[in-house]
Amino acid sequence: MNDKYKKIAREQNSRLINQAAVLASISPPKGGWIKAVRTALAMSGAALSKRLGGHRTTTAYLERSEQDGSITIKKMQQVAKAMHCRFVYALVPEGGVDDSVEKIIDRQADSIAREIVEESNVHMMLEDQQLGRAQIEKEIERLKKQIVDNLPNDFWKD
Repeated sequence: MNDKYKKIAREQNSRLINQAAVLASISPPKGGWIKAVRTALAMSGAALSKRLGGHRTTTAYLERSEQDGSITIKKMQQVAKAMHCRFVYALVPEGGVDDSVEKIIDRQADSIAREIVEESNVHMMLEDQQLGRAQIEKEIERLKKQIVDNLPNDFWKD
């Protein structure tokens, strides 16, 4: 895939992820989503178990599985469908709506640029040619922009 299409795909995915960031502000209900939705619908555990084609205790098992994190995405989709709902999941920036894919990339590029410039400045200092603080910051910003524009293959290597 050429760079133009990669950039378009990255921008489209970034927009989608940034839109989903509103989900980060929603905390899961204490008893889990299955129980919360089931209760809101006034649906008994036995009724949900029957809709899922399982044993009477299936719902209790699924609610525990959701709480301990062992339930699968596929099972959550089945449960949601049985309650006339849709299961939605997303990976969103840690900072929620105040964060974005672009900010994550910017922070990573800043980290890389700072490391490169600081290391170069140490070598320049040994030759008595070190940069001043303002020059260092200007060079970091220049390099950071270059890194963001090109996103090199080793961008996420630690």
